[in-house]
Amino acid sequence: MKNDIPIYNIQSIGGFQHDDIYVGRFGSYSQTHQHLHHPHRHNFFHVVLFTAGSGTHSIDFEQFEVRPWQIYFMIPGQVHSWSFDEPADGYVLNFSTSYFQSFLLLSDYIQRFIFFQGITKDSVIQIPLDNQESIKTGFEKVLRAGSEKTIFSEDHIRVLLLDMFMQISHIGVQNSESYIPNYNYLLLKNFQRLIEVNFTTIRLPKDYAQLLYITPNHLNALSNDLLGMSAGEVIRKRVLLEAKRLLVNLDLTISEIALQLNFSDNSYFTKFFKKYEKLTPDEFRKKSFKKEDYGKYRK
Repeated sequence: MKNDIPIYNIQSIGGFQHDDIYVGRFGSYSQTHQHLHHPHRHNFFHVVLFTAGSGTHSIDFEQFEVRPWQIYFMIPGQVHSWSFDEPADGYVLNFSTSYFQSFLLLSDYIQRFIFFQGITKDSVIQIPLDNQESIKTGFEKVLRAGSEKTIFSEDHIRVLLLDMFMQISHIGVQNSESYIPNYNYLLLKNFQRLIEVNFTTIRLPKDYAQLLYITPNHLNALSNDLLGMSAGEVIRKRVLLEAKRLLVNLDLTISEIALQLNFSDNSYFTKFFKKYEKLTPDEFRKKSFKKEDYGKYRK
């Protein structure tokens, strides 16, 4: 099946050291990879720090204004695109899902950083003036380490990146969320993982609570405290996100999308989508494409 949103792997982007990582300056990266300005996905983690430029950046259909000293964190599978009003520069970092796993005892350690959890509002951070020089220095150190040819050069890069993530995490915590106790963090992560695997077939919070061996009230309280929304809303948002991702594939009809998302019929899917998005699926699709492109798709 053709997919109108391409999915790029890290080998297709290129990088230094080996196929698991790319670090470079955003200006040249943007010029070299013009196709990445259009909607696309990655199967790797993607980080961009802007030091200059303006325009917009869309992550999973949420629009952000590009500003200097703003850093974006994206996880595998997210849909994003750029539109610049003037040339942008800064730094770009891509690394595979396995890049830190052989280095750290905890295989999911990277996802403990709130900005690597796929929650869009926590994935865009404005770097304060007092921290800008240290973060810039961090990227420059990684660039220099990439040219090293020693037995420890790869580990050096990992240590530098982890140090930078910890600095930025501290900034993010100061600006928004408080520290999440370890037990609650694990419950939340397990809830989110279960949703990722089961959102097309399991829609009720009580069923997820049963899988987590906690009560529905406990799950709902946890979700409200840590994510600011009910457990039911977290599930619905994931279904709606997948619906939007599928709707920008013009090779799929609305009925086919409804079937993929396990709705009993097209009508039920349309009512569900309109209730929460205030648009029908077809209206969302028209809004997302130019008129001439939309006219090509098969209804």
